Amino acid sequence: MRPVLVVSLLAAVAAFMVVLELVRRRQLPAKYAGLWLLLGLGAVVTASVPSALGATARVLHVYDPVNLLLFGAVMFLVLICLQLCRECGRLEEETRTLAEQLALLRLEVLDARRTPAAEPASTPTPNGRADGR
Repeated sequence: MRPVLVVSLLAAVAAFMVVLELVRRRQLPAKYAGLWLLLGLGAVVTASVPSALGATARVLHVYDPVNLLLFGAVMFLVLICLQLCRECGRLEEETRTLAEQLALLRLEVLDARRTPAAEPASTPTPNGRADGR
């Protein structure tokens, strides 16, 4: 086995193990773990069977297998960027909503502090009586 294959296989296995460890420690959310584990598994397969990349490149009519690998890596990164942008947008909307709710609550607290403590006025019921009968 050529040294470059050994190094690439070791690097792929190490990357796969890092992803597994991050998932185990709950530092990598489960919704991203599947994608990263799939990538790690693909790296292990590509490193252990390099002829598979060449065969896939021939089937897809790609001149150089490295171009296929780089294209796949770029597409993976684009998908990750899209996912993160979607998450950022969702979190931004949630943060804005929470800030608006907090501002309304602060306003209510300030209004409650400014008004003297009085008994709440009884509100009439649909039948017009305040005592609820």
